[in-house]
Amino acid sequence: MAENPREETEIAHHAAEIDDLERKSGTASQLFDVRTVIGGLFLLYGVLISAAGISPDAAELDKAQGININLWTGLSMLVVGALFILWLRLRPLQPPPKE
Repeated sequence: MAENPREETEIAHHAAEIDDLERKSGTASQLFDVRTVIGGLFLLYGVLISAAGISPDAAELDKAQGININLWTGLSMLVVGALFILWLRLRPLQPPPKE
C-alpha cells in the first residue's frame, strides 16, 4: 500500500487512464468487427445490382429465360447484408472479462 496520499492519487489517476483506454479499445474492436465489413459490402453491392436490375434490357431477360436476375440477386444481397448488421446489433462483441 502507498503511504503517501500523493502516490494514492497518482495510482487512482493511472487506473482511470487504463479504464479509459480499455473502453476505447472495445469501441475500436466493435468498429472493425468482420460482420460490419461483410454486411456493409453486401448492402453496397446489393444496392448497385438492384439498381442495375430495375430497368433490364429485353436481351438480358431473354438470356435469363425471363427472370430479372440482377434485381433478385441485388434484393437477396440486401437481405443478407441487413442480416449481418442485425446480427452485429443483437450480439455485439463482448470484451474479455476483467480479472
